[in-house]
Amino acid sequence: MNGLKAISPIDGRYAQKCSELQEVFSEYGLIRRRVIVELAWLKALASEARIRECRLNAAETKIVDQLAAEFGEADAARVKEIERTTNHDVKAVEYFLKEKLAEKLPARRHRILEFIHFACTSEDINNMAHALMLRDGKAVLRQAMDELAGKIAAMAKASAKVPMLAHTHGQPASPTTVGKELAVTAARLKRQAAEIDRLVMDAKMNGAVGNFNAHLSAYPAVDWEKLAGKVIRSLGLRQNRLTTQIESHDGIAELFDAICRWNSVLVDFDRDVWMYVSMGYFKQRTIKGEVGSSTMPHKVNPIDFENSEGNLGLANAVMGFMARKLQISRLQRDLTDSTTLRNMGVGFGYTLIAIRSTVKGLGKLELNESRLAEDLDRNWEVLAEPIQTVMRKVGMDRPYERLKELTRGRRVDAVTMQEFVKSLPLPKADKARLLKLTPATYVGLAAKLAGLA
Repeated sequence: MNGLKAISPIDGRYAQKCSELQEVFSEYGLIRRRVIVELAWLKALASEARIRECRLNAAETKIVDQLAAEFGEADAARVKEIERTTNHDVKAVEYFLKEKLAEKLPARRHRILEFIHFACTSEDINNMAHALMLRDGKAVLRQAMDELAGKIAAMAKASAKVPMLAHTHGQPASPTTVGKELAVTAARLKRQAAEIDRLVMDAKMNGAVGNFNAHLSAYPAVDWEKLAGKVIRSLGLRQNRLTTQIESHDGIAELFDAICRWNSVLVDFDRDVWMYVSMGYFKQRTIKGEVGSSTMPHKVNPIDFENSEGNLGLANAVMGFMARKLQISRLQRDLTDSTTLRNMGVGFGYTLIAIRSTVKGLGKLELNESRLAEDLDRNWEVLAEPIQTVMRKVGMDRPYERLKELTRGRRVDAVTMQEFVKSLPLPKADKARLLKLTPATYVGLAAKLAGLA
């Protein structure tokens, strides 16, 4: 594809940022996984002793295995060529496999060809192919997610002791450390990633309305539930025994919602870093030749975090819609899920692009410790909290109100705060401890907590 003519930036401008997903979520990726499912079912039928007509010897089994392992783009192109006649994508796969096996098997064994897609509805093949796509796509995302969370955790440990003025409601608040705030994000991302890992994709292989009707009409003595479960588990999936014609997609909705939650944590982080850059807490390394503004030469914009935020919004919009839509199907089957499922890779693609943008942005950041120290020193009023807390401890009258009168809505310098402390009738040890405090040292357990990232 000429990227300049791509409609979606996933296949154009950003294609190199999510190239691993092309094999998974492309039309080729779907067809290849349909082939894998069809041949896994054929081998399962051949292994069932009571289905004598579908026996495969060792040489024939090897041919089937090679057909699955060696399937390539030329084969997918042949499937699409067949589809132009059938106007049915899954039937085209069935005819392709019959065509290929007819070439490799002796004519006397061609009876086996009719066991390709035996007793299956298209959704038996499609739901498993989609589940395999999601399984493989999730592996790509999880690797990128872990890379980002690991990078943030490493930054948290490196800056565990660097004090920073916190801001609640956008206003100066009790100090923290840079590392501890980064550690919060790392922990949140890891928690949501664990929820993603917990999910195993469901699949069904039980016929046109989920009852094994056709299967039992041909071989009533076969334990079809058990055989189907064996195939499903062999592909790393989990059997859903109660379905209509389609697998319910509840598992897909759970996965998309879990990814959306992970993405929302990253949006929160992107916006916070953007603010810290705006406040001067982080500087951005300049890159030779890069331009920040077409008219203002001085600008170094936090574009990677902005890019990430925008792409995460797109990812969550797509996956959020799919999570709500896919759980709904009229009666035993309608086709609204089919066109919807073809967009699974869109949500994954925008997520991967966003992750890599954030990673790139983090690589440009440098702590501006002088700016951090300056902001702390300009806000001695944040020590009103520890002072009034100690006053409460010793039973002094109106401690909160007295500090409110001194500090609320105004800047207070070091001299003013220390003179106030000196005027208090506090125990010697308490007074000495408060007089030692500065905004930069009033960070509680922040440094220790940063190590939990």
